[in-house]
Amino acid sequence: MRSKDDLPHRVSDATGNALNMPMERPIIAAERGFSIVTAIFLLVVLSFLGVAMVSFSTTQHQSSAMDVMGTRAYQAARAGVEWAAFGVTNTASGEEWPDCTATDPAIAIAAGTLPGTLSPFRVVVRCSSFVASEVGATPTDNVWIYDIAASAATAGTSVDQGYVERVIRVRMGN
Repeated sequence: MRSKDDLPHRVSDATGNALNMPMERPIIAAERGFSIVTAIFLLVVLSFLGVAMVSFSTTQHQSSAMDVMGTRAYQAARAGVEWAAFGVTNTASGEEWPDCTATDPAIAIAAGTLPGTLSPFRVVVRCSSFVASEVGATPTDNVWIYDIAASAATAGTSVDQGYVERVIRVRMGN
């Protein structure tokens, strides 16, 4: 059943046509403060969503940066392999490459030595060799086979945040 406050009252517009408009009803005491509770709830929910989005974005940026560092580490290790390939190809046929020793690294390039974006990496090239020859062949017919491993890593250890290491292994001969 409608109360007197819910019934529309008549108002006329400028042309005299009657307009039906509801009357304002008074605010009940139990309804006071409901909108502030709703507003605070919405603010809390939106702030949690904002924090989640910032956290996700930060994680994505860190992951992307580590991908780039991994690619750079690969390129630094590849530079070590290229250095070894240069040494092997410039050694006379049938002779052993003098920089290849099984006990010591053939070369260790300190971090900061390589140019540009490869400067954070320390590159270590290790090499071992053996001779392959056929029965009755002369020493100049010998073929030296080299197992080369080049590793490039940032400073620190594998448990440190931001640590990147790449290792490339190749076998070549002359």
